[in-house]
Amino acid sequence: MRPRAIDVKPLKDYKLLITFGNNEKRIFDVKPYLDLKPFDQLKNEGLFNTVRIGGLSVEWITGQDICPDELYYNSILIN
Repeated sequence: MRPRAIDVKPLKDYKLLITFGNNEKRIFDVKPYLDLKPFDQLKNEGLFNTVRIGGLSVEWITGQDICPDELYYNSILIN
């Protein structure tokens, strides 16, 4: 079972620093999604920086979210 996202911080270059319930910190790159609707709105850095925890995942004030499995399995573990 994949750990739950418990904290998120926006980083430069459309990346997210996500802390999961197992205390892993991982970097998730949102750039590949930015040419897809509705994620294209997040090219606006002000909107991108509104990211927050929403349920098991992360979400933005404009309604976009990313599948929890995608966040965990497609992110890079950092030490």
